[in-house]
Amino acid sequence: MAFPFQIVGFDLDGTLLDTSGDLTAAVNVALAEAGRQPLTVEQVKPMIGGGAKHMLMQTLDATGGCNDDEAKRLYKLMLGYYETHLSVHTQPFPGMLEALDALEAHGCRVGVVTNKFESFAVQLLRDLNILDRFETVIGGDTLGRGNAKPSAAPIHELVSRLGGGSAAFVGDSIYDMQAARNAGVPSVAVSFGFLLHSLEEMRADAVIDGFDELVSALERLGG
Repeated sequence: MAFPFQIVGFDLDGTLLDTSGDLTAAVNVALAEAGRQPLTVEQVKPMIGGGAKHMLMQTLDATGGCNDDEAKRLYKLMLGYYETHLSVHTQPFPGMLEALDALEAHGCRVGVVTNKFESFAVQLLRDLNILDRFETVIGGDTLGRGNAKPSAAPIHELVSRLGGGSAAFVGDSIYDMQAARNAGVPSVAVSFGFLLHSLEEMRADAVIDGFDELVSALERLGG
């Protein structure tokens, strides 16, 4: 039987890559500037997924709040640090590269849809020597304001860029699942991601506990 999907899209942070160490380091630079105590990786993980500004605002709220002008200053500081420390601790999740190989063997085209800035996502994938594994990278700023996940727009753009056809989307956040639903494509949640919400709240069409389960989960979804 033919594989049911021609296109598989992936979220980046918490799905393809464990970026929590580098994101936590960037957050803690901003918190130190604000005179706050640092947060642990486990504290920051659930705050990742809605973009850098959303992540920072959650950490500031959790440590005492912040006025708008100070938040803007800290946001710029955090981004400046992160831009030069994208890949210090970041690693692919186990089995990710093998899953990409399996999808390629099934004739799938793959791309990334992330709420991270496109330039950061591209540089990070380049740093890890895996940029060429993805035919396109769509960031939270690629399509302009209001067109990041949970909007359907970036997934529709992914499908268009990859030539059309049946598609599925893989992610770790409620924003990923909502974007997939809004775009009318099946969703797969990774239980090993950062998981701001429970798997039940995310309402994914399938859940995998490791990348070795991805191909079989997609085959069931397309059955």
